[in-house]
Amino acid sequence: MSVEMTESVDCVVIGAGVVGLAVARALAQSGREVIVLEGADMIGSETSSRNSEVIHAGIYYPVGSLKAEFCIDGKNALYEYCSEHGVPHRRCGKIIVATDEDQVPAMHEIKERAAKCGVTDLEFLTAEDAKAMEPELFCHAALMSPSTGIIDTHTLMLEFLGDTEAAGGMIAYLSPVESGAVADEGIVLNVGGETPMRLLCRTVINSAGIHAPHIAGLIEGMPADKVPTTYLTKGNYYSLTGKTPFSRLVYPAPTTQFLGVHITIDIGGQARFGPDVEHIDTIDYDVDPRRSDGFYEAVRRYWPGLKDGALQPAYSGIRPRITPPGAPLCDFVLQGPGEHGVHGLVNLLGIESPGLTSSMAIADRVVEMLGTRN
Repeated sequence: MSVEMTESVDCVVIGAGVVGLAVARALAQSGREVIVLEGADMIGSETSSRNSEVIHAGIYYPVGSLKAEFCIDGKNALYEYCSEHGVPHRRCGKIIVATDEDQVPAMHEIKERAAKCGVTDLEFLTAEDAKAMEPELFCHAALMSPSTGIIDTHTLMLEFLGDTEAAGGMIAYLSPVESGAVADEGIVLNVGGETPMRLLCRTVINSAGIHAPHIAGLIEGMPADKVPTTYLTKGNYYSLTGKTPFSRLVYPAPTTQFLGVHITIDIGGQARFGPDVEHIDTIDYDVDPRRSDGFYEAVRRYWPGLKDGALQPAYSGIRPRITPPGAPLCDFVLQGPGEHGVHGLVNLLGIESPGLTSSMAIADRVVEMLGTRN
């Protein structure tokens, strides 16, 4: 297919979440012409504004995985960036608790696996050690992660956008990608909105989060067998009425599917609980107050003092998951021409937790994948 276009661009990043903006920033600062296409009227209106806002240490991920590599590299980059740019954050630390004697061996396994990935600062705690740090806590043993922290994600995204624009990039809001096709000269994108446009793009980075598989499937010439299925997986959060007794984040021992109903604290000091796992068929951000019954049971395993009626619905987010319910979680998928055969296209798929923490490392890898502009 050959097509003449009135509007040609170098790089288009689809999606203005934290990962898309990190990618746009890195590309713009490498000298590329960048346009970010965002279907909503603001940045980060979906997954990036509906998560735990935790800077993860890189503890849980398989040795050699992209999640392990990017989480650790991204964590270090984020702390440095936040300090230099004044992004509100706090290295508050996290305690992972074994609420049953049978879970204690798992604490040692987590510590050993984390060390193999490069996380060497975990400290094993006895029940007495943990209670001395957090008097309201109940556990049989625990791990202390001093490099886990919290961050103001919205301010981070604003800084990423500001850096992108300072390097010559731009963002177009209310500009959903409706279709696309591989052309001889690049990738054609048909963009909707109040002022529809047709763009011939030298490079396209699909960072559309929960919509990324759908966007990939809209591009004619993208092999259908390389487009994964999206499994909408909702996480509900509840906030605590009143002051939290904890100064650190508290996580239960993880399962294969998620990290458990944990206590996080935002920059303003508000405690929140979640997320759980709810499989849904359509995008829906309503939080059912009745689901809090399960939260009380889960949280009281490590905080017996949680009072009845102390939890209220807060918000929910949807994980960009590409593994079916019950299956082991897959690694991040950075799918470039070597995987799907489409020159100039990079699909970022399954970028769920620790996507926020990994954002700057993912961006650096995308720049490496695209290579030097020729």
